[in-house]
Amino acid sequence: MLRYIFDVDGTLTPSRGAINASFLRFMLKFCKSNNVYLATGSDAPKTIEQIGNKLFNTVKRSYNCNGNSVWEKGVNIHNNPWKIKVPAHQTLRYWLENTQFPHLTGTHIEERPGMVNFSIVGRGANTEQRAEYVKWDKEYNERENMALYINYNDDEFKDVTATVGGETGIDIGPTGSDKSQILKDFNKSDIIIFFGDGIFDGGNDYTLAQAIKKKGVGRTHKVSRWEETYEILKNVYS
Repeated sequence: MLRYIFDVDGTLTPSRGAINASFLRFMLKFCKSNNVYLATGSDAPKTIEQIGNKLFNTVKRSYNCNGNSVWEKGVNIHNNPWKIKVPAHQTLRYWLENTQFPHLTGTHIEERPGMVNFSIVGRGANTEQRAEYVKWDKEYNERENMALYINYNDDEFKDVTATVGGETGIDIGPTGSDKSQILKDFNKSDIIIFFGDGIFDGGNDYTLAQAIKKKGVGRTHKVSRWEETYEILKNVYS
């Protein structure tokens, strides 16, 4: 059976923005004749904020928090109880207190089911502040360096993995709890078409894309914005 899996932020919507009205109408129609799933690092409330209740409740299943919080037709059917340990949390605080980036806007360490999202600029940043951090991060590779530290430090972050998520954060969780874990819910005979903007080494769509490739169960589309997703769906799969 053919199944479509979509990342949300940067794939179905602008980064931290709401879905385009025309694209929303298209997706609602697309869901009526196709098996559609979501796989996002965001929690359910933020996903609903971006795509709306109707689409969130129309898809077959939404794998939030990288698959650690699973929703089906508006019902939360699973949450991973993992919590970050104190030494690791203290390291995140140290990075926050010692960054050279000048604008800290609040909500930097956000604990979600089965994971933590860490952002230097903070989730309170406006569009201009986010853009400034994106530019800063491209120059200094701050997020990539923090993720590498986490992934290769077994003292503070034993059995913990970090991936670059969205434009300004990193997703941190127990090793094996990344987006690739959702494949256990699909049948071997399923053909999976996956769309994501984070399909690069260290990105939070990468492990799922690699697992699909390794298992030979479908294909992936690396996109850089929601308009690309829209065009591919219209021209290839409609």
